[in-house]
Amino acid sequence: MSIEIDHLGIAVTNLEESLRFYRDVLGLNVTHQETIAVERVTVAMLPAGDGSAAPRLELLEATDSASTVAKFITRRGPGLHHVALRVDDLASSVERLRSGGAKLLNEPRRGAGGHMYVFVHPESTGGILLELIQK
Repeated sequence: MSIEIDHLGIAVTNLEESLRFYRDVLGLNVTHQETIAVERVTVAMLPAGDGSAAPRLELLEATDSASTVAKFITRRGPGLHHVALRVDDLASSVERLRSGGAKLLNEPRRGAGGHMYVFVHPESTGGILLELIQK
C-alpha cells in the first residue's frame, strides 16, 4: 500500500488575507479554489512542490459559524487543522481502520476537487485530525 502526503489543512479566519501571505509574499500559486457546501468551507489549494502529485497547502475558511472549521478556530485559533494522506484504495483503508478500532468522523464522500475522502478522529491518531483521500 502506498501512502503519500496530499495536503496540510490550515484553518484561516479570512481566506483573502491569508492568500496575501501564502500567494503574494511566499509565492505559492493557487491552483484550485471552491466552496464545499457540505463542509461549510471555502478552500484554496496551493501546491508546495513540483508536479501534479506535489503536496499542497489547503487554506480553509468557514462559510458560517456552524462549520467545523469555525468551531475549530473558536476553540484553538487559526492554524494547522488536519493532515491529509493519499491512499491507493480508500475502501480497504477504511476497512482496515474500522477493524483496528479507529473512530471515523464520516463515511467516504466527495470533497474539494471531487476527491473521495474520510476523516479519522484525533482520538485514534494521537491527537491529529487525519484525512485519507483516494488517489
